Amino acid sequence: MYFFLYFVSQNEIIMMDQHIADFSSHLEQSIKIGKAKSFQPTSKSIQNVLICGLGGSGIGGTIVAQLVSDVAKCPFVINKDYIIPSFVNEHTLVICCSYSGNTEETIKMYEQAVQKGAEIAIISSGGKFIDIAKEKGFNHIQIPAGFPPRAAFGLSFPQLLQVLSFYKVIPSDMETELVDAISLLNKEEENIKLEAQSVAKQLHNKMPIIYADASFEGVAVRFRQQINENSKMLCWHHVIPEMNHNELVGWRTKDENLAVVLLRNNIDYDRNQKRMEYNKENIFSKYTSTIIDIYSKGDSRLANILYHIHLEDWISFYLADIKKIDAVEVDVITGLKTFLSKI
Repeated sequence: MYFFLYFVSQNEIIMMDQHIADFSSHLEQSIKIGKAKSFQPTSKSIQNVLICGLGGSGIGGTIVAQLVSDVAKCPFVINKDYIIPSFVNEHTLVICCSYSGNTEETIKMYEQAVQKGAEIAIISSGGKFIDIAKEKGFNHIQIPAGFPPRAAFGLSFPQLLQVLSFYKVIPSDMETELVDAISLLNKEEENIKLEAQSVAKQLHNKMPIIYADASFEGVAVRFRQQINENSKMLCWHHVIPEMNHNELVGWRTKDENLAVVLLRNNIDYDRNQKRMEYNKENIFSKYTSTIIDIYSKGDSRLANILYHIHLEDWISFYLADIKKIDAVEVDVITGLKTFLSKI
């Protein structure tokens, strides 16, 4: 097996498979970090939430918005751009997520939110955002540095729950679900790795097409991003039922280079489960022989989400391993950031 190295500022050498293996311990650490943090109360009445972040720093917002949609006391918008929506005002909680603390787009969004008088909270490992938070006295959570942002999901994602709980946007009883999910991941680790290896072999030299129930789109996006960055592969995703109203018609040409991956959960809406089965039997199977069901485990939506993320992170690593490529390297992104820094 090939192991790929990531060089961090402290001159430590950390392998991508070790980052993934540490996922449950990162989740455990994140609980301690969040509990140790004391926030300053606000007199503002929070009426809506804007989560700002991109890439590995932003995917947590996409996932948490779906996770808490049935319990959140106000609407959420996830922003992955330079410009924030016009509705942002003094009653908006703006959570800026930037692992490095220097993400160009997120800093621009922060500056606009300040001008509109929004309540600001920051999640970061350092950089400009932590300097800003300390200088301005903004509520913030600082997480450990030295990881590729996508490998720090276990450290950053739970902090969104901590922030939303503090501001009473969501109930404060999700820690038990998180602890149970960690226990599940530890128990299932070897089975998860075995399934990931099997799926990676089936996806090798294929174009993955990822489908999920609409309520799990964030998980599908995360998987796509991990295949892009870790496996250095193009792929795409869509959700059911929406894809049944458009993309389904595009299945017209037999192509064995395509591989359908269905991210499944026992809690998926029953009619969407029936749609998936119909799509498999009557559409996809006519055009490709590679159709893979990946089922989550767990007794809660949070457990299902984290199970998928961990399993699919392993798939992306094993794909890189099969291809004998560096799962950490993202030189093309670094090159773009260097170019933008000079403008």
